[in-house]
Amino acid sequence: MITIDRAGTFTLGHRTVNRLGYGAMQLAGPGVFGPPKDPTAAKAVLREAVARGVNHIDTSDFYGPHITNEIIREALHPYPDDLVIVTKISARRGADGSWIPAMSPAELTQAVHDNLRNLRLDVLEVVNLRAMFDVHAPAEGALDAQLGALADLQRKGLIRHIGLSNVTPTQIAQARRICTIACVQNHYNLVHRADDALIDALARDGIPYVPFFPLGGFTPLQSSALSEAAARLGATPMQAALAWLLRRAPNILLIPGTSSVAHLRENLAAAECVLPDDAVSELDGVARMAGLDKPVAIHQR
Repeated sequence: MITIDRAGTFTLGHRTVNRLGYGAMQLAGPGVFGPPKDPTAAKAVLREAVARGVNHIDTSDFYGPHITNEIIREALHPYPDDLVIVTKISARRGADGSWIPAMSPAELTQAVHDNLRNLRLDVLEVVNLRAMFDVHAPAEGALDAQLGALADLQRKGLIRHIGLSNVTPTQIAQARRICTIACVQNHYNLVHRADDALIDALARDGIPYVPFFPLGGFTPLQSSALSEAAARLGATPMQAALAWLLRRAPNILLIPGTSSVAHLRENLAAAECVLPDDAVSELDGVARMAGLDKPVAIHQR
């Protein structure tokens, strides 16, 4: 059985997690809305992930809504002692599946209680506040009131650590003056490189960076250079893309998502994919060649 030990570990909050984790978004139905076609298969993916060493699962109660957290609870509760479940808040779903900002202190407080109930937890290990000034990409805006509300819930013992998602470097700097930030979760992958400088700055401070859409999200990565590099390594393009992220910086934690056990195993096998320096250099140029190293609009994550 492939293990993920070779990918290494990093500190998340006060816990040490394997750098290859799992993102649960795809366990919900199409458009991250409603139940999956096969709930049994969804639970099997989670159990397989944990059996192969995954101890960092990313979720949100607005996936479904509620569906993903309920599947996690049904598949894994009581949870392994080393499992860190990270959730995010600040959105709700419309009846049509739309993503609606829900950033008031009252809405954030309700979201924390929803996550606690649906995951059947007494305390949430990490709660990421997702900035929703622009649904699709980071946009400036004050987060003082929102972080104040989360800090209050932290003092009450309902949250251990606070993270940020879909944020700018300015917002991160401002947030760190209000509370300790345990992690940052933004859009980043081989061709979407807008956060390069931010990742390096966070690494210097020992703060994890968790890229969402590490494989391109709803539009999977496609590059002839990536395919050629992967073929030389005897790997799939997605394995090479994940291996590049693991090489990119030691503070990067990966949460690739899938609803397929076979695809999960393929993703986790990236831990065994060792990129030589020449392959790293070649892949470093993919974003420049594609002209995609600038911020782009994305689906909600």
